[in-house]
This record gives sequence, C-alpha cells and structure tokens, in this order.
Amino acid sequence: MERIYFDHAATTPVEPQVVTAMIPYFSQSFGNPSSIHWFGRENRKAIDEARTVVARELGAGEPSEIIFTGSGSESDNMALKGVASALRKKGNHIITSAIEHHAIFDTCKYLEKQGFEITYIPVSEAGLIDPLDVKNALTDKTILVSIMHANNEVGTIQPIAEIGRLLRERKILFHTDAVQSVGSIPVNVNELLVDMLSLSAHKFYGPKGVGVLYVRKGTLIDSFIHGGSQERNRRAGTENVAGIVGLAKALQLANGNLAANQVTITELRNYLIEEVLRRIDHVRLNGDRSKRLPGNINFSFEYIEGESLLLSLDLKGIAASSGSACTSGSLEPSHVLLGMGICHEIAHGSLRLTLGKSNTKTEIDYFLEVLPEIVNKLRGMSPLYDSAVRKECSGCTRTK
Repeated sequence: MERIYFDHAATTPVEPQVVTAMIPYFSQSFGNPSSIHWFGRENRKAIDEARTVVARELGAGEPSEIIFTGSGSESDNMALKGVASALRKKGNHIITSAIEHHAIFDTCKYLEKQGFEITYIPVSEAGLIDPLDVKNALTDKTILVSIMHANNEVGTIQPIAEIGRLLRERKILFHTDAVQSVGSIPVNVNELLVDMLSLSAHKFYGPKGVGVLYVRKGTLIDSFIHGGSQERNRRAGTENVAGIVGLAKALQLANGNLAANQVTITELRNYLIEEVLRRIDHVRLNGDRSKRLPGNINFSFEYIEGESLLLSLDLKGIAASSGSACTSGSLEPSHVLLGMGICHEIAHGSLRLTLGKSNTKTEIDYFLEVLPEIVNKLRGMSPLYDSAVRKECSGCTRTK
C-alpha cells in the first residue's frame, strides 16, 4: 500500500544534502568545540560558519545574535523565561495570544505561578490578532509581547510587522514563535521588527533536536541553562555540531527554493480545500482563507470524532493529524479552535493536513477519493447525525 504523508507541520524528512553535510560530524570530526586543540577548533569553525549562515538567512545584523538550542520549544522557553528573569524589576506584565503553541502557552502559565501577569489576546473567527488589541493591552509594567508568526494548527499568518512597529515605538521587547513559518514563507527579523525569534530545524527538512533563538543585540535576557560558557554564556552544554551544521544547510536550501515551493504548494492547498468543500457537506475550513501558510489546511467535520477520522485515513495509507503533534495524546479539543470561537463538538472533529514540497496532485486526488467514503461511514455510526444533520450547532459558524 502506498503511504502518503500530509503531516509536514509535525515534522519533515531530512533533505539528502543536509544528511551529507552532517555525516562527517558524527565520527570523523568528533572534537568538542570547547577544546583548544585541532579537533576542537575544527568543530568550532563549523559552528561559527553555521552561525554566520543562519544570521544571513534571517537578516540578522551579527552572527552573535544567533543562539543554538535543542528545539523550538526550548527557544520559546528561553525567550520568555530569560526576559522575565532579566526584566522582573522593571515590570511583570507579558502579553501573548490565546492560540499560541503550548511551548509559549504553558510557559506563560508557569510564569503566572511565579507572579507574572499574563494577558491573552483574543483572535477573530479566522484566527487573526488585531494589533489594536495588543496596543490596548499594554501597561507601564509590560516587559514583553510574544505573538506567533503563523499558527501551527490552522496556519493563520499574523500581522507581526504591524505589531512590531507599535512595540518599537514604546521600546517593549517583542518575540515571535516562527517555528512554522521559517522555510515556508519569507522571514526577516528586521522586516518583522522583532527582538527575538524562535525556529526549529525539523520543520524545514533539517534534523530533529536543534533549534535557534535569534536575540537582537542589546536585548536583556538571562542565561537559560547554567554550567558552561557555550553560546555566549546563555545556553550551557556541549553543542550538537552535526545538528547545527544540518540546520544551517537546511535553512539555506529552504530559502533558496522558497518562492517556487510557495507557488506549487499553495496551488495544491487551494485545490484540496475547494474540492473537499465541494464534495462534503457540514465541513468547516478553519483559519483565514488567504492569510495562511502555503501548505496548511485545517477542517472541522461535524458529527465525527477527529481520532476516528485519523485512524481511518491511516488505514488507507494517509498520514495526517488533528492538530499539534505536541498534544496528540490529549483528549481535550484544541485550545486554538476553541479560541477561535468554535464549539467543543465541532472542534473535536478537526483534521489538519499539511503539505510539503514532495506532495503531488495524484496523492491529493487519492485522498479526495477515499475521504467522502470515510466521512459517510463515520457519520453513519453517529447517533447525532440523523437527528441533527440540518441543525446548526449553537454558537458555531461553518464554511459550508
């Protein structure tokens, strides 16, 4: 049976050129970068070169503004906890959105227990933040705003530059979680007007277990992991040299093919959306129709449990998800969908399809062939479907 992968927001396959670049650092070039002998210096040079590449690809002013981490989640934690610690005497107010990834959302919940005040900005039905809501939430104790660049579940792209502009006027630090956007759409830290930015290599055909936190020069942020002088004393621990080299190579390749991939993937995305909405009733497209990542598609199917839909698709050889891979074991409906005003019943029937550069129209046509059959079968088993098929769910809206 052919296997089809529609879950690129969870992770991507490592590009062959990236693997090739990494291989020497697993055995041949094995030195500790902190060692002063030749073996160590060789790997220190590799890290320095990778740092320069990443800085250039993000539009950073200096390579020293790039901090290598173990993941995107670590980068998010480092940004929030590092600034909270460094600026606590200045203020204790942080602003974020109601639909952030759990790496931000749960970190904010942790900081609340440490005495920080967190404001969670609401979003529109399409998952968009109004910059005026951010402006109105600012106080004289606000030390940081963290708004994701693009949502991991519904793909909505936020007006980061507009928010950055109003925060820069007030000299308030601005962080964005760009884990989903880097490698999919243009990302330049100066155009976005951010002071910090998080990314993760495995989202753009790089290795797992390595990320980046961009920190603009002059930004006050305390060390995150103690016990060594690595990463300019901000993140102790022997560096993952192979992963760092792979991240830099993957980012270089992703940005080099960005425009072409955007066009191709967006065309496939639009085709899939239009056909699903045409072929199946009682389905809602979640997220903004146009202000969304090229490969992101998120539907809610009424009268169906998302888990049953995923398992049925898997039996047909199709890999998808119901939302964030980090919460795949949760029985609770997505906080992102609930934050967009979607009721529990419909949120439970969500399906996320995220396309990558290797996906084809043939694969999508196969998906479109098997999906109606699966939906009809599952709805036929639902005790609610027959009696409620023509009723609206109170408080919910639908695309079709």
